[in-house]
Amino acid sequence: MISLLLFLCAFVGSAGCLSDEQPRIPATHTEEPMKADYAPDEIPLLYAEAEAAARSGLDAIAGIPHDERTFENTFLAFDTIITDYTDAVYPMSVMGYVHPDATVREEGMAIDEASSIFTTETYARRDLYVALADQVPRTADERRLQDVIVRRFEKQGLHLDNDRLERVIGMKNRIAALEAEYNANLNSDDTTLLFSEEELRGLPPSALAGFGRTETGDYIVTTSYPDYIAVMRYADESETRRRMLVADHTIQGENNIPLLEEAIQLRQKVARDLGYATWADYQIDGRMAGDAESVMVFLNDLREPLQEKREAESTTLLAIKQRTDPGAESLDPWDITYLTEIYRTEEYGYSNDEVKEYFPLDRVLDGMFGICEFLYGITIEEMHDPMAWHPDVRLFRISDEVNDTTIGHLYLDLYPREGKYNHFIIFGLTGGRMTEEGYAEPSAAIIGNFNPPQEGKPALLTTDEVWILFHEMGHATHNLLTRAPYGTLSGFYVEWDFVETPSQAFEEWIYDPVIMESISGHYTDPHQVIPPELRDQVIASQDFGKGYAYSSLLLGSLQDMIYHTTDGPVDTVRIYRELYEEFRGIPAPEGTQQPASFSHLMGGYDAGYYSYLWSKVYAMNIVDRFEEDGMTNRTTGMAYRTAILEQGNMADGMVLLTNFLGEEPGIEPLYRYLGIEGVHPPPSP
Repeated sequence: MISLLLFLCAFVGSAGCLSDEQPRIPATHTEEPMKADYAPDEIPLLYAEAEAAARSGLDAIAGIPHDERTFENTFLAFDTIITDYTDAVYPMSVMGYVHPDATVREEGMAIDEASSIFTTETYARRDLYVALADQVPRTADERRLQDVIVRRFEKQGLHLDNDRLERVIGMKNRIAALEAEYNANLNSDDTTLLFSEEELRGLPPSALAGFGRTETGDYIVTTSYPDYIAVMRYADESETRRRMLVADHTIQGENNIPLLEEAIQLRQKVARDLGYATWADYQIDGRMAGDAESVMVFLNDLREPLQEKREAESTTLLAIKQRTDPGAESLDPWDITYLTEIYRTEEYGYSNDEVKEYFPLDRVLDGMFGICEFLYGITIEEMHDPMAWHPDVRLFRISDEVNDTTIGHLYLDLYPREGKYNHFIIFGLTGGRMTEEGYAEPSAAIIGNFNPPQEGKPALLTTDEVWILFHEMGHATHNLLTRAPYGTLSGFYVEWDFVETPSQAFEEWIYDPVIMESISGHYTDPHQVIPPELRDQVIASQDFGKGYAYSSLLLGSLQDMIYHTTDGPVDTVRIYRELYEEFRGIPAPEGTQQPASFSHLMGGYDAGYYSYLWSKVYAMNIVDRFEEDGMTNRTTGMAYRTAILEQGNMADGMVLLTNFLGEEPGIEPLYRYLGIEGVHPPPSP
């Protein structure tokens, strides 16, 4: 610990974990990395141009005479065309989730569907496949590009006859339309609840101040993250929490359940036409897990030990409930978060409202950026007045600390507003790749929903919210520090059950005692870091609740896998309710329709939600390496940057992990982290 403290002292002085006497100075660079705002009716025109340019380029590749084809004018040209297209389209599609103008949001969501259809049709073109398939790569990097692209073509169904291939394309395009409609429904949802002051008894003034008010004095509460978690964590009235949970779990139920269930059935049909037993087998083929059976073995091995951990936590929480309700024999679904907050307050002597005073958003950002700067040899500076989609949006330039060369750009959009995506997510905007002019600078956007500054106080984060911010920053570094030469293989475009590895590793940094101090500073006095006793209590308390948290992940993973391994019609709500009762030990709230807002299943994580648990295995192996060397060990940080973050999809995830760790990762670090015992060997590639 002494060596770590001495090292971190040097780190704090040089890395940018700054005090109020050393504010993070905005960058003098003013170049914008991309177009980041759009007027109504502009997106459809720009999209049409981007798609037309891509089609023209792809047609040209397909038209090259056989004896004139080279790897450069086929594969490398294909990578350039596809990356030019996504660089143009992704910033527009993100507007569907964030833009304040409803018309622009609708146009952005339409781009989601259009780009999915274009991509499906591109990888189903036989003429392109023929032009690419017989090329001979000249280097190991080119071999990797060929392997990934050819595999994607072949998984699209090129082995089928034309009629069956056309049917598959039609079904995939219909799935894309269903997914776009499902997400548009969620993004446009305006569900609100009205509560009296008495009904919100127990909520701290800071939470109440964030709610709107009616003319009669009632509070207007939305289902966005900050409103929802405040009610579920602090409201003393059980009925208030019940109403809040039911509202959240019934969002767009009538509209979205049919869309999800139709998509699931179409996925079944596509998988069968492509020669796979289930959609899960189709999706997982080529990922680290290999097949659906391996995933189910992994998930089922976690079932019993997590159940035991959750039941132990349930016993503790029920005892707290019985103090005010002696006749209670079980918990209600809306009790868990509320009683957990009481337990942590009593057992560890702190409340989230007290702790967050030490974590104003700007202080946490400075500390988090400072850690990244030191570990990875970079500089992060805020740019002046970005031309973005909303005044709240901030833009940061990431550069090399040695020569000030720009590496990438990061947008932050962290406060809720009407029509905006209401949780936390990161979007890749433009991709890194090698060009004739040098390496193209990637860009990304972290979208969040923290409580904004209010009542003269800056935005203050709970430790859960700090954890979320670090998680998304783990994704951001994966995307922005890439040095992969090809756009289609750069950043976090990796095997889907590897993609959550850097994010789930970096979130664990906040529970290192010295790190927690270095990112803290009371909002009234930045020099007043979180006191050691409070810091240690916060860290100690994190073990309680893992039973519920990881049982929920397991529930969602099995829910997803059951949906996508079932033959025939799928009653998504019934399956969810059965799993809920198994994993929570209590029935799901009557009338709730959680699958209607399980957006992962209609946003790329279908038959892939298991990747959070699967990747956590790898993440904890990485954390173990850092804990052994020191969480702020510059040598280890640079090795991690080189071996994992820069690589993109230039090698299989298991190869990258083994290169960094010096051995294949094992499952033991996950079991140790969860405080459970397991018997199954680690996941194999």
